[in-house]
Amino acid sequence: MLAGWRLILAGAQMLFVAFGALVLVPLITGLNPSVALFTAGLGTLIFQLCTKRTMPVFLGSSFAFIAPIIFAVETWGQAATMGALFCAGMVYVLLSILVAIRGPGFLHRLLPPVVTGPIIMVIGLGLAPVAVNMALGKTGDGSAQLFSYADAIMVSMPALLTTLLVATYAKGVFRLVPIIAGVVVGYLVSLFMGIVDFTSVQQTGWLQVPGFIMPEFHLAAILFMLPVAIAPAIEHVGDVLAIGSITGKDYVQKPGLHRTLLGDGLATSAASLFGGPPNTTYSEVTGAVMLTKAFNPVVMTWAAVFAIALAFIGKFGSMLQTIPTPVMGGIMILLFGSIAGVGMNILIKSRVDLGAQRNLVIVAVTLVFGIGGMTLGSSDWHLQGVSLCGLVAIFLNLILPQADQINDLHEEQEVVEDMVHHGENK
Repeated sequence: MLAGWRLILAGAQMLFVAFGALVLVPLITGLNPSVALFTAGLGTLIFQLCTKRTMPVFLGSSFAFIAPIIFAVETWGQAATMGALFCAGMVYVLLSILVAIRGPGFLHRLLPPVVTGPIIMVIGLGLAPVAVNMALGKTGDGSAQLFSYADAIMVSMPALLTTLLVATYAKGVFRLVPIIAGVVVGYLVSLFMGIVDFTSVQQTGWLQVPGFIMPEFHLAAILFMLPVAIAPAIEHVGDVLAIGSITGKDYVQKPGLHRTLLGDGLATSAASLFGGPPNTTYSEVTGAVMLTKAFNPVVMTWAAVFAIALAFIGKFGSMLQTIPTPVMGGIMILLFGSIAGVGMNILIKSRVDLGAQRNLVIVAVTLVFGIGGMTLGSSDWHLQGVSLCGLVAIFLNLILPQADQINDLHEEQEVVEDMVHHGENK
């Protein structure tokens, strides 16, 4: 019985670690955080079903989709965006089939470090204006001033400072929750300054069904969103290798990368059916597994159950939506910069030689297309941001001549093992 209670408490702890990032994505994109909690729990259970509950993995909101979701909601509406995200999840399913047929090395040939590094950098750097605008009290696109400049700076900078101090100096499990620490401090400062509005909390009941949204399917939105799935697929492979390094098991072989990709894809598609953001495996939780040695997948089952339960507490969801935008902006300055740093680290640790003209061309064009705002297409349908640069990087990698062909994931494994080693020594 004691072991059972320990599993339950460990599950609550895992949700606590994932919580900050999990709800931050819907708050940034205008989606419902309660729905995000529900779909994260549901997605985790679907992933466990697909992988026969062999991996201690938790799925939460994907940061790779933030900019595409914001653009798609503004252009086609929330329902059409959900339909597009459903189809993006099907891209994972297609990848899982290809991996099952051709082996895991297929992904390395399609997405080597020279492709994945700059794509991940584009995700972080492309979101930099959103973070800065919100830190200055504006909307993410900078079109409206929600808080005065002075108030915004007084809130966003303490949130940023707290986040970076916790990420740098905290020990143990507390090092894994810098986002929550930043939110707490920023929120307390906001309360002191009187810029938090509790009207919606007072009008919401304690128990309430989350605001689910049914998807609609529009071809233009679908074609725009499909390429975005490339980026979280990259992240997924890294997380599978990382959790394998921590637990000492080869999850690429058993349950198999095709099963993990299938679970991730079905979780993303299922989330869209309820109006939630896409799901992805969470590195924060992988770090918590490394610290706590909670290798039992049942722990993640309990984390999923707690997430689903929280989704139905109406006042809790309303409280999350009272967090002022400058609080989130301050945190995102570090968060989005860190994403760009991960992409740079992939290039460095994989020893991608930018002195080689082929590699330089791929990285240079990908970065400028992604960050510069290049758009290809018509007014009815076009590609931009992560959608465009992901396809461009893959296309250039396939057509430009290269000296050798590597058919395994050893480069990705080396990068992950180096990261895990640094994490253990902190």
